[in-house]
Amino acid sequence: MWKSPSSLSSSYPLNISFFIIHLFLLLLIINQHVVVVVVSSQPLYTNSRWIVNSKGQRVKLTCVNWVSHMDVMLAEGLNHQPIDAISKSIISMGFNCVRLTWPLYLFTNDSLGSITVRQSFKNLGLFSSILGLQANNPSIVDLSVLDAYKAVVASLAKNNVMIILDNHISKPGWCCSRFDGNGFFGDEYFDPHLWIQGLTKVATTFKATTNVVGMSLRNELRGPLQNVDDWYRYMQKGAEAVHAANSDVLIVLSGLSFDKDLSFLQQRPVNLTFSGKLVFEIHRYSFTDGDTWSADNANQACGELLNDMVSRGAFVLEQGYPLFVSEFGVDQRGTNVNDNRYFNCFLGLAAELDFDWALWTLVGSYYLRDGIVGLNEYYGILDWNWFNIRNSSFLQRISVIRTPFQGPGYAEAHPHKVIFHPMTGLCVQRASLLQPLELGPCSEAEAWSYAPAKALIVLGTYFCLQADNKLGQPAKLSVICSDDSSKWDIISDSKMHLASKLQDATSVCLDVDPNNVIVTQPCKCLSTNDTTCDPGSQWFKIIDSTRATKITKSFLQIKPIIHFLARNFFGSYI
Repeated sequence: MWKSPSSLSSSYPLNISFFIIHLFLLLLIINQHVVVVVVSSQPLYTNSRWIVNSKGQRVKLTCVNWVSHMDVMLAEGLNHQPIDAISKSIISMGFNCVRLTWPLYLFTNDSLGSITVRQSFKNLGLFSSILGLQANNPSIVDLSVLDAYKAVVASLAKNNVMIILDNHISKPGWCCSRFDGNGFFGDEYFDPHLWIQGLTKVATTFKATTNVVGMSLRNELRGPLQNVDDWYRYMQKGAEAVHAANSDVLIVLSGLSFDKDLSFLQQRPVNLTFSGKLVFEIHRYSFTDGDTWSADNANQACGELLNDMVSRGAFVLEQGYPLFVSEFGVDQRGTNVNDNRYFNCFLGLAAELDFDWALWTLVGSYYLRDGIVGLNEYYGILDWNWFNIRNSSFLQRISVIRTPFQGPGYAEAHPHKVIFHPMTGLCVQRASLLQPLELGPCSEAEAWSYAPAKALIVLGTYFCLQADNKLGQPAKLSVICSDDSSKWDIISDSKMHLASKLQDATSVCLDVDPNNVIVTQPCKCLSTNDTTCDPGSQWFKIIDSTRATKITKSFLQIKPIIHFLARNFFGSYI
């Protein structure tokens, strides 16, 4: 065991300083970046809770939703930008996948699927959109809407975008309500036999398109007819039909109650004749919980979200199935309090559970929605004209969940922890042992262990995180790791406050100052009666990781040198 400095002779302060200076110089010398290139190799499979390629390496789906199920039956935005330009922008924004929606009738109603794009727009009086299509995508204007859908898939595949084909609805139009006739098997527009025919046709149509890596069988099952027995009856039939038509694609099954609830799987597993292809999906928005995020205490609301998402969806990870959170999103203007508080919580959970996901939405504006021509979609990553990114800081924040923290093929370093700050999308790091801890890219995150004694210790060293005895001061690294100020409890309903105690027993929490320096401040928003407080700056998640970063690689290399210096400058350790 490392000897506490308090047990050393008075001559050791100089040695400690000399040791730290030498260690600092070594850190400056041994400082290299790690670049990992992952090439997806289709088809994809499942290996327990992970989606993997044919080489067995994890492929994390980091998708964006592209709407193509509306009344016009054409992927949105083609009146503003060429198909290939949109496909390329998806990759350039950091996504590797599109969840491309489709209405059932497009593939099962020949008279509907055979009308031209031009005629579909004329029928809805969208003459200005036709002019935009002619300018940006003249080759599709006189294609049938079915062939135009194929052209979009082909463009995505050509640009190396993976595709999940999502049967979003039966009758083309906006989704969803409990009484729209599209919600559950047996509804007015939801004939289960026709649905299976449609799934089979889609699976067959795109069998040769290897970038079509999965099919989501139905979006947001809902309504008064929904029941568990019919869910098993028809979802299993649909899965078998798709697999028979195209055994390469992943089969994605949604839950009940607008895809919030998979809890019935805890008692009764899905029974299929094949394996290695099954994925489950759920959805979650701030409005899933009404105005809870702005009306109630944010810590309490976050605790409720965590418990609900795990108990009704994320438990499938423990059962050995991948979880695809195929819809989540926020108002990109950043002014929606409900969305902002929700997303700080959601992003922490997304990093912790490291699940696959699809953001809602790519769409900057719609041809026609809710009777409004050119309706602006404020949840859209692109702006109204589909040219500029609506909120670049949001893309930076979600970049942390694009890269896997762990999984097959990512055992690059010993298991360790990183400390993630959801409000910024950054992780705790340090430039040196002599400078304050600060937030920075998670690819350069500090690697920690979180001991049973609740000390956060820098991996490969004897230094632990310690609260300064003055409020508002930077947290520091110390070799005194048994004091209360070096113990960090995970507190509050959100499980995202890291709390310690000062020498006078004052409770403090990790926080971030305006310069992104890690400091300690009084813990805030802990009272359930406080509904106006925003705890976002004090929310941190301790994440499991096996990914090598610049810091972990450096420390693994110098650990033997640290031991050598410790022996020479401190005597001995056990």
